[in-house]
Amino acid sequence: MYLPYTDFLVYGLKKSGISAADFLLKRGASVWLFDDDKNNYEISAVKNLVARGAKIKEDENALDGIDAIVLSPGVPIDSPLNVEAKSRGIKIISELMLGASYVTEPMVAVTGTNGKTTTCSLISSILCGAKISNKLVGNVGTPITKVVDDIKRGDIIVTEVSSFQMEATNRFLPHIAVILNVTPDHLERHYTFENYAFLKCKTLMNLTETEYAVLNADDETVKSFATKTRGKVVWFSLNEKVDGAYLCDGYIYFLDEKIIAEKDVNLIGEHNLSNVLAAVAVLKLLGLDGKEIESGIKAFRGVKHRVELVRELDGVEYYNDSKATNPDAVIKAVNSIKRPVTIILGGYDKGLDYAPAFIEIKKSKKVRHIVITGANAKKVYDAACAEGFESVSVLSDFKSAVITARGLAKGGEAVLLSPGTSGFDNFSGYEERGDKFIEIVKSFKQST
Repeated sequence: MYLPYTDFLVYGLKKSGISAADFLLKRGASVWLFDDDKNNYEISAVKNLVARGAKIKEDENALDGIDAIVLSPGVPIDSPLNVEAKSRGIKIISELMLGASYVTEPMVAVTGTNGKTTTCSLISSILCGAKISNKLVGNVGTPITKVVDDIKRGDIIVTEVSSFQMEATNRFLPHIAVILNVTPDHLERHYTFENYAFLKCKTLMNLTETEYAVLNADDETVKSFATKTRGKVVWFSLNEKVDGAYLCDGYIYFLDEKIIAEKDVNLIGEHNLSNVLAAVAVLKLLGLDGKEIESGIKAFRGVKHRVELVRELDGVEYYNDSKATNPDAVIKAVNSIKRPVTIILGGYDKGLDYAPAFIEIKKSKKVRHIVITGANAKKVYDAACAEGFESVSVLSDFKSAVITARGLAKGGEAVLLSPGTSGFDNFSGYEERGDKFIEIVKSFKQST
């Protein structure tokens, strides 16, 4: 597409959409703005786009004169407007695809159900420690279109990729594509696990023999993706020696090179060891020295909202795992904590099955109490009771749930916010929910 001759409709005016519109205006494109939530037209950044030449489209003629839609990740590909656009032959692309098409430096794309932000942040942090310039973009927070003009020769672009972004992404070609794991998530949007898994696999489909696919040998779904790419497959595994990164006798290796002792990794939980293995594989493929990687791993303390220790009060540890937005993440969080746990669950109903999570949680014998709140509370409650949990409380609001959890936990135990779903029923996202948890916990006074 030659941008100055193309009329674009930017659909969805949150962070990604605003960045995409700015990117297009700078390149002389005709930009139209549209959002199902008309309140977003009042955002100051949107008003600034209008002042620079973008125009608001009305509902009744939203597609008239439009050549292509740039879709924000929050807008489903099967929304009525997109279905109508497809019937008219209007091209639909994601903000990710738009920005990535202008990137000429090496890109690392990380996807998976859980661990994306941690892995991307770890890779970026180690690159920074090794004095290698890089840009951390994508689902982790900064839209790729926002940084394209700042990319310099030699930069590494570390990109967190979500299934939402891949719905309208076809010609995506990273130098290294990483798939961490695939378990059921976002079924309210993607309908079936098979469709969700396909969207994850799409990150591999355009790779050629000169690119790399870094895959989890411990995940059967991810393992099956090896046959779906022409890229060079590099494995990582906690359970066996593989051609790539692996754990053996208490050490992390890449091929036969010893990188770091397991005990020197600050991130807690087996799932985080797997994330570290993936990062090691990526960094070795990028040419980093083992000592640089070891030093970077030792210095890394994790990311906010992921099994984050908020404080210890009256002998009780409080952990913020608000980023656990699916049941599999809850299992990993519970298993990573060494103490008996009072867990806070629930939120937006994403159409997920919680029975497998409660089966696994019960096996751990760690969970003493379950506190539930949110729109899917009944669904979570029924699943917990079906697996024989008896100490289960349902609260009408989030603050009451946190206060109740405090009252149930004893010294030497932990309170864990690990909702197992999104927070869109009461919060703008997991960040706001996690920040609220931190605020409430920090307001608690020590018992006298």
